[in-house]
Amino acid sequence: MAPTDETGQSAPHTSPYGTTPPAPPADAATGAAARMPRWLPRAMVLALSLIAVFQLGSWAFHQLIGLLINIVIAFFLALAIEPAVSWMAAHGMRRGLATFLVFFGLLIVTAGFVVLLGSMLAGQIIKMIEGFPDYLDSVINWINTTFHTHLRRVDVQEGLLHSDWLRRYAQNSAAGVLDVSTQVLGGLFRLLTVALFSFYFAADGPRLRRTICSVLPPARQAEVLRAWEIAVDKTGGYLYSRGLMALISGVAHYILLEALGIPYAPVLGLWVGVVSQFVPTIGTYLAGALPMLIAFTVNPWYAVWVLGFVVIYQQFENYVLQPKLTQKTVDIHPALAFGSVVAGTALLGAVGALIAIPAVATLQAFLGAYVKRYAVTDDPRVHGHRRRGEGSSLFTRAWQLARRSPDTRSGEGSVQEADRESE
Repeated sequence: MAPTDETGQSAPHTSPYGTTPPAPPADAATGAAARMPRWLPRAMVLALSLIAVFQLGSWAFHQLIGLLINIVIAFFLALAIEPAVSWMAAHGMRRGLATFLVFFGLLIVTAGFVVLLGSMLAGQIIKMIEGFPDYLDSVINWINTTFHTHLRRVDVQEGLLHSDWLRRYAQNSAAGVLDVSTQVLGGLFRLLTVALFSFYFAADGPRLRRTICSVLPPARQAEVLRAWEIAVDKTGGYLYSRGLMALISGVAHYILLEALGIPYAPVLGLWVGVVSQFVPTIGTYLAGALPMLIAFTVNPWYAVWVLGFVVIYQQFENYVLQPKLTQKTVDIHPALAFGSVVAGTALLGAVGALIAIPAVATLQAFLGAYVKRYAVTDDPRVHGHRRRGEGSSLFTRAWQLARRSPDTRSGEGSVQEADRESE
């Protein structure tokens, strides 16, 4: 037991080397052990700061998602017109002027397509409105003849004009005019944003590449420039090949519609060509619905002719025309193209469906240089064949066993047992 002084505390311990100070009280030791580590407040502040930055970044990303999508669209559009702009710039034209001429040409083509399609739809709507009384009379006569009723067109018109359904529809339509106007203005602003960014991307393409490469080491600069070149080739090649196939498809369908005497044959041919090529996978059948409908109003058999031609032309395009035009531009498997379109639609909607194929083709071409390939052995299984005597089906084995006699099977069993005993 340690010695104590008059106050009851431990006396200093005397050793040959000097006096040892007394041990600290129990309360002081407990307080030192319970004291907060010095790194804990800073760690808590750092964690709270990271959470705040993450929340702020997530909020900003959701607020700017529309702008980011517009920038992605503008970037791919700039990649698509990059070959034409570069070709004009290589022949002595200023890059800004070349970009303006390309955009002006695209504007003229788009405006002409919209005007032609709008005039066709307006003419069809006017024709339907003018012929609506005759259609209504034919329907009323069929109802009176079939069900022995005595309906009149005047009674039907008065019932429609004084119906609650028509009144509610008119009120909802009037209330929705403001929403439609807002959507139209928003679409025009979005289109202007995409056009502005794509113009800057295309006109200042070399400056943009220099800016990106200036912050990268030389090895990375070569990779970025190579990826950029592949993206330009694949995106431009995709759009140009699609434009050529749209022209061929439009001319072919125009010849058919003109031969059948279908009205608005040039506009319908242009519609089929554009929609069938720039709406992936189902574009041909979706585009063929409008000429089929108009052909049905002329003669129901004409609609059947149009349907048959659409199906036959789709097969010709898939197996003859498309492989020759796209084998050097966007050479990807049809299943991969379909999957990329589905994924792009799920991520970005219609925009994703349009840019999915060139994006996947660019990624495939870029990664193809880094995937090491080996020579394939000459094996029949590579070509989908099996070696002789291998891989017989279960049904074949059961049939061979059933054809054997019971004595043969029992003899084979005894021979196998004898072999096992000898082993």
